[in-house]
Amino acid sequence: MTTLLCDADGNLFPSEEPAFVASAEVTNAFLATVGVAERFTAEQLRLATTGKNFRTTAADLAVAHGVTVDEEIALGRPDAKVVDDPVLTARGLQHWVDEERREVSAHLGQVLLPDPAVLEPLTRLAERYALAAVSSSATTRLAACFAATRLDALIPPDRRFSAEDSLPVPTSKPNPAVYLHACAELGIQPSEAVAVEDSVPGAQSAVSAGIRTVGNVQFVPPTERAERIAQLRAAGVDAVVGSWTELEELLSR
Repeated sequence: MTTLLCDADGNLFPSEEPAFVASAEVTNAFLATVGVAERFTAEQLRLATTGKNFRTTAADLAVAHGVTVDEEIALGRPDAKVVDDPVLTARGLQHWVDEERREVSAHLGQVLLPDPAVLEPLTRLAERYALAAVSSSATTRLAACFAATRLDALIPPDRRFSAEDSLPVPTSKPNPAVYLHACAELGIQPSEAVAVEDSVPGAQSAVSAGIRTVGNVQFVPPTERAERIAQLRAAGVDAVVGSWTELEELLSR
């Protein structure tokens, strides 16, 4: 093993809860424009969509509520209603993706802080392994998070891979495309890496790519940990740890 492929949100930093505070406002505004009456609190959105990026979340919510979409959005969504004059087009969806990206990135840049419980073990791990980040989130959001948490030096921009921005066609975990892309760009085989994931879609993505995967529940709320651990194991992870220090100890063994 030569490389640690680290999921970002909820794994390297506790960004999911504050991100959903900003994302819920954009999500509810988006739903209103496409005629969907349902509204989400930040917590409801987090529980329903953790591990997915906003593009996938918005399209999935639209399709689930019967919104008519164009063929580009319908791709991979067999239940979508496709018409010549759709309520939601790929161009319209992109507007909301950009809006959510701005709002969430700005919010995370203000609220996240450096965490010694991540920085210290990760710094030691960087002496033994190459580090990279593999995320569903957009690169601008990642940049704000890495700067605020002072992880920039450990995982610089050229070693961050985004399912939203790094691929020819944007996608999201659990699709394994972003992990396969990261391995290709880093010049490694999946067998040379270990992925570290906190979410079920993330674990499914890494496992599907043929990468040994460790679940990390350091930032999972205590009341959800037992269920998340069971779900991660069902997704095929090789082990589950409670912290980056515990991961360091596991890899030493």
